[in-house]
Amino acid sequence: MFAEITNKAFARYGIHYGWMMAVITFIITIAASSVSSVPQIIMLPMTEEFGWQISNVANAIGLMFVVLACFAPFAGSLMLKIGIRNVALIAASLNVGGLVLTLFVGQSWHLLFSIGLFLGAAAGIVGVGMAATVATRWFEHKRGLVVGILTSAFAAGQLLFVPVMAWITTIADWRYALIIPIFGGIISALLFLLFSKDWPSELHLKPLGAKEIFTPPDVKDVRIFATSFSVLFEAFKSPAFWLLAATFMICGLSSNGIVSQHFIPFCADNNVGIVAASSYLAIMGVFNFMGTIGSGWLSDRYNNYKLLMWYYGLRALSLLYLPYSGFEFYTLLLWAIFFGLDFIATVPPTVRLTSRHFGTVKGPVLFGWIFGAHQLGAAIAASSAGWARDTLQSYVPSFISAGLLSATAVLLIILFQKLDGHTKRPVPAV
Repeated sequence: MFAEITNKAFARYGIHYGWMMAVITFIITIAASSVSSVPQIIMLPMTEEFGWQISNVANAIGLMFVVLACFAPFAGSLMLKIGIRNVALIAASLNVGGLVLTLFVGQSWHLLFSIGLFLGAAAGIVGVGMAATVATRWFEHKRGLVVGILTSAFAAGQLLFVPVMAWITTIADWRYALIIPIFGGIISALLFLLFSKDWPSELHLKPLGAKEIFTPPDVKDVRIFATSFSVLFEAFKSPAFWLLAATFMICGLSSNGIVSQHFIPFCADNNVGIVAASSYLAIMGVFNFMGTIGSGWLSDRYNNYKLLMWYYGLRALSLLYLPYSGFEFYTLLLWAIFFGLDFIATVPPTVRLTSRHFGTVKGPVLFGWIFGAHQLGAAIAASSAGWARDTLQSYVPSFISAGLLSATAVLLIILFQKLDGHTKRPVPAV
């Protein structure tokens, strides 16, 4: 609605409209981050109020990640078919609807719908796939940096809202904490409605740094499921797909699945309160913000394979360290800084490697499948860690397992680089 006017204003100052798309994508990602933080913040107050076990909430979280994993592979095709704006509006509506339903839960199975289905579907059709799509469509130069900035928005949301929501749960009913992400969803929907465009060509622009205007494919022939599956089946022949999916699955297991959802309860088991634990998450968010943007900058300049080796190796060390940290102020502070720098740093090099191997149009579509693997790993970790906590009365085995799997990812990346170095791979046309 206001995109044309804003573009003309930007043009006077030599600012490409891609940066506006990056800004509103950053904002919706912040809102999505506050939504994804809701389950672990309300987990303890909810179990105390209703007399549930940790696993009752963890099962809903696990379902959320499974649903996310099922939707994510089709997000790229969906954005190709109906546009980024419409996908953002649908996702915001699902988030708001799921949060409103959560306000009125009375049985643990209600969470399977409000958190599991609604929030999972919303995250699935947006997720990191929107960041990858916006960066790929609007930026030829600085693409890795833009992906880093957009994925760092997850950290920004964590930094801004998690401590506030946690504090609200301690001074009032946990339901009041949900007001923040509800308003965030409404605001992000309005911004996309008013300012977004699906392709630079709609504003007669070239992607930033490109030599010519990119002509979008004819979406009349795009069939969401058929397109996504055809890209997947074509990628089956490439070892790059399997190795990217496997390592990104480990990424989801060792970040979103266990740390994002179980760090606060793990701290509670070690006599660290919910507000204090959320403060460490906020500190982690500060360094996550810096680390992810730095990773984007590095991925534009250095070997992406070596970056991923360092990221997964450092993550392995941090996860193995946490259970034996003593959960004291300085040891948790050290962990929050160390893990924060690495938390989502894997995304920019993974996106760049996907685009490198599979192209501008197919790359984002295929990244949806890779992101689906990421969330499947998160689902396994979220559910199994909840089960382990209730059955073994300890989170330690879950964190140790996540650390060892992260170390395994380093070996897979080494294999990936060797295969790529010995394969004559044609440059993808799209």
